[in-house]
Amino acid sequence: MEPIKHECGIAIVRLRKPLEYYHQKYGTWRYGIDKLYLLMEKQHNRGQEGAGIVCVKQNTNPGEEFMFRERAEGANAITEVFSLVHKNYVGLSDLQLSDPVYAANSLPFAGNIYMGHLRYSTTGRSALSYVHPFMRRSNWRSQNLAVCGNFNFTNVDEVFEMMHQSGQHPRKYADTFILLEQFGHRLDREVERTYQSVNKKNLSGIEITEQVEANLKVENVLKSSVKYWDGGFVICGATGSGETFAVRDPWGIRPAFYYVDDEIVVVASERPVIQTVMNVAISDVHEVNPGEAIIISKDASVRMSQIVHPKKKSACSFERIYFSRGSDADIYQERKKLGEYIIPSVLKAVGNDVEHTVFSFIPNTAEVAFYGMLEGLETYLNSIKENAISKAKNLSSEKLHQILKQRIRFEKVAIKDVKLRTFISESNTRNDMATHVYDITYGSIVPHEDNLVVIDDSIVRGTTLKQSIIRILDRLHPKKIVIVSSSPQIRYPDCYGIDMSRMDDFIAFKAAMALLKENNMQSLIKEVYEKSKAQQNLPKEKVVNYVKEIYKPFSDEQISKKIAELLTPSDVKTEIEIVYQKIGDLHAACKNFSGDWYFTGNYPTPGGNRLVNNAFVKYVEDSEKMNI
Repeated sequence: MEPIKHECGIAIVRLRKPLEYYHQKYGTWRYGIDKLYLLMEKQHNRGQEGAGIVCVKQNTNPGEEFMFRERAEGANAITEVFSLVHKNYVGLSDLQLSDPVYAANSLPFAGNIYMGHLRYSTTGRSALSYVHPFMRRSNWRSQNLAVCGNFNFTNVDEVFEMMHQSGQHPRKYADTFILLEQFGHRLDREVERTYQSVNKKNLSGIEITEQVEANLKVENVLKSSVKYWDGGFVICGATGSGETFAVRDPWGIRPAFYYVDDEIVVVASERPVIQTVMNVAISDVHEVNPGEAIIISKDASVRMSQIVHPKKKSACSFERIYFSRGSDADIYQERKKLGEYIIPSVLKAVGNDVEHTVFSFIPNTAEVAFYGMLEGLETYLNSIKENAISKAKNLSSEKLHQILKQRIRFEKVAIKDVKLRTFISESNTRNDMATHVYDITYGSIVPHEDNLVVIDDSIVRGTTLKQSIIRILDRLHPKKIVIVSSSPQIRYPDCYGIDMSRMDDFIAFKAAMALLKENNMQSLIKEVYEKSKAQQNLPKEKVVNYVKEIYKPFSDEQISKKIAELLTPSDVKTEIEIVYQKIGDLHAACKNFSGDWYFTGNYPTPGGNRLVNNAFVKYVEDSEKMNI
């Protein structure tokens, strides 16, 4: 109900033929950049704060540019970026625009290597200088580098210090800048190593350069860099000489998929995007394995390389619940399972009274889970009908009709009406404005008789629930409102790319803290704070997640009940219950995506434990300053 800013999106297009080939077969030499545009538009859900692209052109003459970049900020950044690209072609004759040889020789962005990025900030930094791709320039083609990624590192401080101790002087203390400098340094060393190897062959300067470019091993650059990173990442890059790559973290936290044929290599963050853009079957799209890189050489040959030994796979389950497009075949079924598996808890909440219960969903991202819940409820109701028929004696046609006409009732109860600009209101009217973000379908339930069950994909802060949703649902005067989350309670910060970094972001944490205070257990808060504080100077590998102890005294049901109390507006008299998915059912639905640290606190990397402890320490210290 409240959108979570999350993982960025990446896209690579590597053409394996000359531009003339695509012009002849597809009617345009812009085939590659058109594919990049589609890949980015199909992933616009992954980043709406900025976008950028890079193009590398091979076989240019000295004095001619061979790397091009455009970036833009804002929700319309994709359109703006590609508009800027196409401005380069304004004023050209039709003959020039339709000539692939002229384009390859003379026009910007008429290359065979393209890389795109969609940005969601997880750090709060917003300026064009923070929009990917980032570039490092040199007079040597092989030492030019462009990088972008879907990542968040937990140990930037360690990498920064390591670079400083090696004699480097990074210009900015930010993960992307440090990544670029680290990659650039290792690329320089790899070029130097290759140069020393080929220089023994008595070649001329240009011949040496060509041999260096032909024998450059990007996997050496990656292996000497990636081993130091703690976090979730998919990093993409391209050199000025034509080496292109995408490398995935060893835990498989962040997703990456690829497709290869004789004409093209495509890499993207989501599988159905590649299927749609390239019109290929699901079996043609492959996943980059944890710790693996796909590398496309200067000559367009493709190889897979294991960069770092894979760790226990902890692929992000939030990708399946919320972030990735529901059009993926597996994700669609998983989301339906999430809706199905929560049915026992829903039935308990309404006292098994499906006859007087209306089911709905909000927002649209919960629609697939809603379908799964409906199918499961239909199965449940059919079993009741079968049982009633089998037990009935001398069943009349009227009685049979009464049994068979029972159905699961569902309605489109809530509709997101407009994106109201609540910031223009004065503070005393903001809550009233917020209640109008959604509208309701009047007459969809029987007042004071029907329960209303509304499924959502997740409940993080609960702000929209309290300020808007519950109030507008209450206008229908249901007997009871049950809010269902298809994901478990979000209790812990994320440090791998999702914008959930503060303890007070989570309504589950607020509920646990409220319960501790109600039960005179404030001493536990102090104890956890002192344990966490004592770990701040320890190596990340020795840090323990003591914040788990905040939740330990209470059951999931107790916390859910307190969440419902906290989120129920004082003027709402209808009974509110909140039902969450169970962890076991989440894993049963999303079998291959075990990353659940935001629910369980079981971080796959040592840096996660350090982050959650620091977040708790900051929360306590900030609360004390504010006398909370």
